[in-house]
Amino acid sequence: MKPLIVLFSSFIISLFVIKIIKKEFDISLSARIAISIMFLFTAIAHFFYTKGMSMMIPKIIPYKQGLVYLTGVLEILLALSLLIPKFKEISAWILIILLILMLPANIYAAIHNVNYQKGTFDGNGINYLWFRIPLQILFIFWIYLCSIKSSFL
Repeated sequence: MKPLIVLFSSFIISLFVIKIIKKEFDISLSARIAISIMFLFTAIAHFFYTKGMSMMIPKIIPYKQGLVYLTGVLEILLALSLLIPKFKEISAWILIILLILMLPANIYAAIHNVNYQKGTFDGNGINYLWFRIPLQILFIFWIYLCSIKSSFL
């Protein structure tokens, strides 16, 4: 829920700040700023909740802690590169792939009741997926529309 709040509030704020600066709305840029801020926000969790996020990764996958750090660094780099016109499209595709690859970890965490913030097994459980899967889809469409199909906005 927090990433969604960060996304929408960042979008509204950047929309009006850009309007003040450029004297016109730039929905695409505002949307890219918002998704970048949201990814910076979620990337921080990779460093503060490493233990819990490692628990989200299926046991068959090695080097869980390193993978959590790597994805956190990737989120930061890709979030920033979304704001560079030359790199926005490739960054968007990589972020979309990353979101798709992270979905199984979210499903695994829900099935095993992982609470990534506490690093325990008392999380929301399978019902969490009713929110998480549509949220992942929203993020994917958001990235696609503001970075790849930006002429749409």
